[in-house]
Amino acid sequence: MNRCSAKLKKESLCRHLEELDSLLIAFSGGVDSTFLLAVAHQVLRKRVLAATASSATYPSRELEEAIEFVKKRGIKHIVFESDEVSIPEFSANNPERCYYCKKRLSQELHQIAKERGIRHIALAANLDDLDDYRPGIKAAEEMGIIEPLIDAQLTKEEIRFLSKEMALPTWDKPAMACLASRIPYGDPITEEKLKMVDEAEAFLSANGFKQFRVRHHGSVARIELEVPDMARVAEPQMRKMIVEKLREIGFIHIALDLEGYVSGSLNRALE
Repeated sequence: MNRCSAKLKKESLCRHLEELDSLLIAFSGGVDSTFLLAVAHQVLRKRVLAATASSATYPSRELEEAIEFVKKRGIKHIVFESDEVSIPEFSANNPERCYYCKKRLSQELHQIAKERGIRHIALAANLDDLDDYRPGIKAAEEMGIIEPLIDAQLTKEEIRFLSKEMALPTWDKPAMACLASRIPYGDPITEEKLKMVDEAEAFLSANGFKQFRVRHHGSVARIELEVPDMARVAEPQMRKMIVEKLREIGFIHIALDLEGYVSGSLNRALE
């Protein structure tokens, strides 16, 4: 990564934001949206508003961290309820589910912006997102949502570097995705399944694991961990704790994926 190039891209981002009279940012508390919100707040101050959707697809620990971040920075913030599971095309869990989810989210953001007289709405997608299967980005673009990080050509690596320079707590935060991404395509999405995944991943996080996924395969929980963590999870006491907790949550069989953590591994079914 070229650090000078990253800094120039940030300057370009700032210039773009300076042209906006007001901005609503879809804020999840992840690496990208935290960086975008922090920069936008530096540029626009009180003319920026963060909006976070609270739903069954959003990990509870992520919502808490998002609220804590804006509170410490004095950034205006709104948390609104969003019920994606009620969308038939989403709960059916077809490959286009993210399109319908983002469509609904965009409509909700437009309503919030309209009520507050805000002209622009931003999504914190980065340049690397265009290399993966992301139908949600298409939906946001159709709804007129802007993507400042993509416009500035910022990659994930550059955003992490710039976030570290800004002393943002998320600079090395593990990648996070909607909990629905833990359920294989074609397997209906329910609040019960999402809750099971959320509880299982919260347990792993509380026990010191950083980058992981718990994939929901019916009665089977397939755990993806970074390879260095596999030895730790195989320790008798840790293994016993994980098995007991996940069975308490509702899984019957608990499996460790020997390949390790792979972002978007369930998208392989689309190939």
